[in-house]
Amino acid sequence: MTYIADSGAVSAEYHPSAAAEQAVMGSGSTARFVAPGSVTQGRFGLYEWHMPAGAGGADAHFHRTFSESFYVMTGTVQLFDGARWVSASAGDFLHVPEGGVHGFRNDSGAAASMLILFAPGITRETYFRELADIAATGRQLSEAEWTDLFARHDQYRA
Repeated sequence: MTYIADSGAVSAEYHPSAAAEQAVMGSGSTARFVAPGSVTQGRFGLYEWHMPAGAGGADAHFHRTFSESFYVMTGTVQLFDGARWVSASAGDFLHVPEGGVHGFRNDSGAAASMLILFAPGITRETYFRELADIAATGRQLSEAEWTDLFARHDQYRA
């Protein structure tokens, strides 16, 4: 996108931290919706992901229509780059283009946190809300239901 006007616009939108929605996964991990696509005009989605010790994470998968990037803020996170799992620590970054196999998990004995960036800014928060609801209600999904849930959110097992 290119801005073509001769002068700048008053178009910035401030979003205070307290206003950010959160979803708690079954593992106890918390997804905080820092800047979902709904507030970035679909350009990107930015989420904080806080994982307690031994929380596990997402198995190897890929997405067809968006890239995903991981930036570790604290602790040690295992990141899968499609070929190997690496122990990533604060400041480490992994970018995964569309179609790239990846995964993440916290197998360590300490809490860890990271930023996850999706581009473009698809409504990933809908997926996170669904996962949180499944955990909160104790619902047990069949293999077919998991496959359907993943497909509706452009997530495919590798």
